[in-house]
Amino acid sequence: MAENSPIPTYIVVIFIISPLISTIGNSKPCSVPLSHYNKFPALDIAGKLLADPESLTSASTDFGHIVKENPIAVLYPSSTQDILSLIKEAYNSSVPFGIAARGNGHSTRGQAMAHVGVVVEMSALKNHQNGSRVAISGDNFSGFYADVGGEQLWIDVLKATLEHGLTPVSFTDYLYLTVGGTLSNAGISGQAFRYGPQIANVYEMDVVTGKGELMTCSANKNSDLFYGVLGGLGQFGIITRARIALETAPKRVKWVRMLYSNFSTFTKDQEYLISFNGRRQTEALNYLEGLLLNHRGSPNNWRSSFFPSSDHSRIISKVTKHGIIYCLEVAKYYDDHTKNTVDKELQQLIKDLSYLPGLRFEKDVSYIEFLNRVRSGELKLQSQGLWDVPHPWLNLFVPKSRIADFNNGVFKKIVLERNITTGPVLIYPMNRNKWDDRMSTVIPEEDVFYTVGFLHSSGFDNWEDFDEQNNEIFKFCNDAGIKIKQYLAHHTTKAGWINHFGSKWRTFKERKAQFDPKKILSPGQRIFNNNI
Repeated sequence: MAENSPIPTYIVVIFIISPLISTIGNSKPCSVPLSHYNKFPALDIAGKLLADPESLTSASTDFGHIVKENPIAVLYPSSTQDILSLIKEAYNSSVPFGIAARGNGHSTRGQAMAHVGVVVEMSALKNHQNGSRVAISGDNFSGFYADVGGEQLWIDVLKATLEHGLTPVSFTDYLYLTVGGTLSNAGISGQAFRYGPQIANVYEMDVVTGKGELMTCSANKNSDLFYGVLGGLGQFGIITRARIALETAPKRVKWVRMLYSNFSTFTKDQEYLISFNGRRQTEALNYLEGLLLNHRGSPNNWRSSFFPSSDHSRIISKVTKHGIIYCLEVAKYYDDHTKNTVDKELQQLIKDLSYLPGLRFEKDVSYIEFLNRVRSGELKLQSQGLWDVPHPWLNLFVPKSRIADFNNGVFKKIVLERNITTGPVLIYPMNRNKWDDRMSTVIPEEDVFYTVGFLHSSGFDNWEDFDEQNNEIFKFCNDAGIKIKQYLAHHTTKAGWINHFGSKWRTFKERKAQFDPKKILSPGQRIFNNNI
């Protein structure tokens, strides 16, 4: 767990007294506004600041179940004005307190927590709106877009836009994440090689800065804030609205997986396929990812059940023989206008690939079924009590020039020798020219780089074993001179963050001074607090 930051005296009093008051004379937790006993009674948001045990417990944990940080209160805003009021109070206070926006709590290392600060439960905004905060605009000539509340889940954005025959073009694999949350990181999936990450498909945002100012920003207006917030880990402002690019939605998807035993052949084919990356090229794929298959468990996993059960023994036999099998996963979208040509286009793209003979598998599914493919696995794990467990995840960007070394040193050595991998391991390439270097997110300085994701699940008594493996991977990369970058980064020292941002650190630090000079926002990231 990250070490604690200094606690202001008045907050200590609130922290000690408020849970006691909220439970006196009650056999179960109750919601007591902080206005009953703290310094906020004059604020119009006082009744929306809660310190009951249920609220505090919910805001002190996340999907990772590794870090626990107790806030003093949770704000359940009913409008953007409530968020403004809270941040203004913190900014004007003689002893500022930390504020963290919490979307769907899908962070893994406490990034959306606020130790002895206030967590803003963004989902509360959905309960106070007249209708959905997803508004579709535009026309066929200038293009379409959706103005979306930062608290909205991507699955709800998708459903709302599909009603108009439209869709965002870049997604994450899991759609039950908030717009503000993914845009604060980057938002990647198999569409990124062609359409760029989600941060590359935003036209405009409304942001509440660390000064308590509501600012509209875009590439041409308040551009420093715009580029800073995109991938900025919540350090410069809370996103309350984003204008997302839309395109005509397809109806169905040709979904194909192919298996490889040779890593060099696997990556060569991946890189060949992403070379067709023009945004409107009908001959290009719409999605490409890759994953590892090893002998631990079924060829299918919670991320998606794909392989027919009748073929499991054949696949397992290959895995047993080679230790690791590499799976190339691609998708081609189509609609009524292209349904007669999609098979030919797909065949043309994959005809020269060198996957193992007889180990190609194909599905034809609806567009929303494909994009929401992780949901069924999630629900199954929830029913088995296996979803709310520790997730010591590790997500890396690896330069193309060193991906073979990474395979030999990590996949073939560390992973196989430790033999503890449980959960999907993803590996797929992206094109650097689909990213905007003015944004805060950092990526390797090569034209093509890979994302590698170890999406581990563990027990509460053994997650440290996975962390030891993660640290061994870091050590290997450092010793081998592989210049990796963390995605969904977690660092505990100033030197770690400076090294992470590299040449962007100076700009990142200057933007922090400009938009959040008192270092109020997103303390859970531990970038500027704790004397960093």
